[in-house]
Amino acid sequence: MTNITLAHGNGGVENNELITNIFYSAFKNEILEKSEDAAVIENGNLAFSTDSFTVSPLFFNGADIGKLAVCGTCNDLAMMGAKPKYLTCSVIIEEGFEVEQLEKIVASMKEELAKNEAIVVSGDTKVVPKGSVDKIFINTTGVGEIQYKGISSNNITTDDMILVSRDIGAHGATIFAAREGMDMSTTLKSDCNSLYPQVKALIDSGVKITALRDATRGGLSAVLNEWAKQSNVCIEVEEDKIPVSDEVKGICEMLGFEASNLANEGTFVLAIAKDDAQKAIDVLKKFPEATNAAIIGKVTDQYEQKVVLNSAWGTKRFLETPTGELLPRIC
Repeated sequence: MTNITLAHGNGGVENNELITNIFYSAFKNEILEKSEDAAVIENGNLAFSTDSFTVSPLFFNGADIGKLAVCGTCNDLAMMGAKPKYLTCSVIIEEGFEVEQLEKIVASMKEELAKNEAIVVSGDTKVVPKGSVDKIFINTTGVGEIQYKGISSNNITTDDMILVSRDIGAHGATIFAAREGMDMSTTLKSDCNSLYPQVKALIDSGVKITALRDATRGGLSAVLNEWAKQSNVCIEVEEDKIPVSDEVKGICEMLGFEASNLANEGTFVLAIAKDDAQKAIDVLKKFPEATNAAIIGKVTDQYEQKVVLNSAWGTKRFLETPTGELLPRIC
């Protein structure tokens, strides 16, 4: 690796190498090495996360960069069993950006903050010369109060089942269609959504949660491979159990994408104790956005640190971590 490429931001192999070789090497500590969606700090009482958003286009079916910025950080906190509480908001705005568009973006952020019962308590604004950034970049950092302790992608065992909260790939497919100007007469829209209400319902139900992960860049494939490596287990997934909408299937077939590699912004993966897996599905299906939540696999010791995809025809193949450019700037 001599120069940074777009592939280094895809959430896959190149992205992992960049983070591990450069940032983890420099900032090494016990909290960072756990590689969770949010850092657990203050004796397990608080979760802490930060994220930057550069999506193109800024407005797309189902959301915009403002909603995405709040959902992205709040969802990372929720994945550690934390209720989002306080956020910071920093923006880098290109000279000439329309104030009307900025107002729409901020209004989306305000609406999504209300859903999470969280508030912005600090921020920063920079305006840079035209051409220095593409319209607007947003960074949000969040602190949440942990409601359920012990969630960790380093603790997955053969006692767990693997679930997804809804159909996969909608965000990545929507961004691609919008970016390429594809005129699609469908209901396809981003899954961008705040996930804490679903996580809270799971906690309140008494379901035993081992791990949760927001399947953003790199999609389902990246999450499962990270989990397999972090917990030194094999994850076996039934291909025909993975929910994929017809619209996403169509885009994947037309352009050669794998739905499991496409980004999500309101879909999460769960490792749940076997005895509670169906109960978790029942809880999730009470939410309109999670009506097709499904148990998609199990944890075994067949091939350590590997993800195995079992087809409906009895064949098997390894589901690898995504590599290459995929879709740049999906978040």
